[in-house]
Amino acid sequence: METNDVWKEFLSHPVPFCGGLLSGLLGLDIKQDPLRSWLESQGLMMEDKSSSGEGPKSISIE
Repeated sequence: METNDVWKEFLSHPVPFCGGLLSGLLGLDIKQDPLRSWLESQGLMMEDKSSSGEGPKSISIE
């Protein structure tokens, strides 16, 4: 049944799906060049919220 979901996603967005699959197979990281610079030039790179210094917070549970 999961195979049908993969095919639906592929048929609805073939270019991003193939790009994601290819980058995964090649082991590319979207935070490194050349993929990052290409995504930024396409306007697809989202701002990284973790770089603002607001990382995970510690909490205590009593």
